[in-house]
Amino acid sequence: MNQAIKTSIKDRIGYIELNRPEKRNALNAEMVEALKQSLAAMESNDEVKVIVIKAAGKVFCSGADLAYLQSLQTNTYEENLADSRSLKDLFYNIYTSPKIIIAQIQGHALAGGCGLATVCDFSFSAEAAKFGYTEVKIGFVPAIVKVFLIRKIGEGKAKQLLLDGDLIEAKEAQSVGMINYVVAEDELEDKVYAYAQKLIRQNSAQSMALTKQMIGRVQEKSLEDGLEYAASMNAKARGTSDCKKGIAAFLNKDKINW
Repeated sequence: MNQAIKTSIKDRIGYIELNRPEKRNALNAEMVEALKQSLAAMESNDEVKVIVIKAAGKVFCSGADLAYLQSLQTNTYEENLADSRSLKDLFYNIYTSPKIIIAQIQGHALAGGCGLATVCDFSFSAEAAKFGYTEVKIGFVPAIVKVFLIRKIGEGKAKQLLLDGDLIEAKEAQSVGMINYVVAEDELEDKVYAYAQKLIRQNSAQSMALTKQMIGRVQEKSLEDGLEYAASMNAKARGTSDCKKGIAAFLNKDKINW
């Protein structure tokens, strides 16, 4: 039996691969838990600077496993809440991870799978991939994914996508800000690798982690609180080892080796 998740490391990139192609990489409890564990392992590994989430087969992720959802209908509310919180924790962990996470989307990303693709920091999609939050078409709700989608693209467009449930092409997903780049399918892996290597070579890991943390936190604050938070993070950044190293190298005209 294949593992639900496969992992590997290459040139400081940690790859986490959804590996249920026969089930269109649908999310069930095992898959979600394996994703969380793999993510935690990559975060604690000093050999990994950037993480890539990819998938086996033709579909990136079809969302929740419907057979699994059906089996949960006999659960109590408390049991279903615990299961739902597990997916919530996965998305939160990706959104708040100190490491940069790139989605490599080779095929359709639907419902919770669309959420998984778009909650990442950067996303590269093959041209033929389609995106959609289809939950309302089967009597379900896009509950957790909408928290991140509204933050990412705003209420107006998010409302349209969440309430009509229709699929959109990769180019439209890019135009509304759901994903970053659309590339030819045969170039997808190389483009993701090259972009990850650019981040690895040119940017401080500490600086990217602090910047990502600030982006997530500043939106919930008032103008005054946000500016005070920014000032405190500015001061904190000045004391980091990477800032001291970077400024010294710049002044000495030395190449910075991140």
